[in-house]
Amino acid sequence: MLSYIYYRHILIVEDDKGRREFVLTAPLYSIGRDSKCNIRLASQFVSRRHATLVQLPTEDDNIYYRIVDGNVKGKRSANGLLINGRTLQAHDLLNEDEIVFGPQVRAIYFLFRGDGDLPSSGDEPSSPVGRGGGDAGNPNDSAMASPDRGRY
Repeated sequence: MLSYIYYRHILIVEDDKGRREFVLTAPLYSIGRDSKCNIRLASQFVSRRHATLVQLPTEDDNIYYRIVDGNVKGKRSANGLLINGRTLQAHDLLNEDEIVFGPQVRAIYFLFRGDGDLPSSGDEPSSPVGRGGGDAGNPNDSAMASPDRGRY
C-alpha cells in the first residue's frame, strides 16, 4: 500500500436540534433551513439558503473550503455570517474557525492531517458522522493526527 499525507475536513454544527458532525468531501454544500440544503440548520434565525461551502484546489493538489454568505446565485442571507467574531461575506476556512449563523446556531470547522495509508472511499462517511463514529475533537479516536491550524 502507498503511504500518503491526507486531510479530513470536518464541520461540527450546533443548533436547536443538537450537535451533528459532517465530513466534507463534496465540491459544494448548501447550508440553511431549507429541506433541500445539504447541511440543514434548525433555527428561525437562519435563512433558507444561509451559506454555501465551496471546495477549491490548492497549488499542491490538495483542497480547502471557502464559506460564502448566501446561495450560489449570490443572494445573501438575512442575518449574514459571523466568522471568528467578524462579519464576513466570504472566508477561506482554517482549522478551528467558528461560524455563527444566528443565535444558538454555530459551526466549527476542523482540518485533520492524516499520515499513513490512504483510506479507501468506502472508509469516509458521506453524511453526518454519528456520535459513535469518532469524535472530531479527539483525533485519537480515529486515524487522524493532530489538527493543523491553517491550510496545509
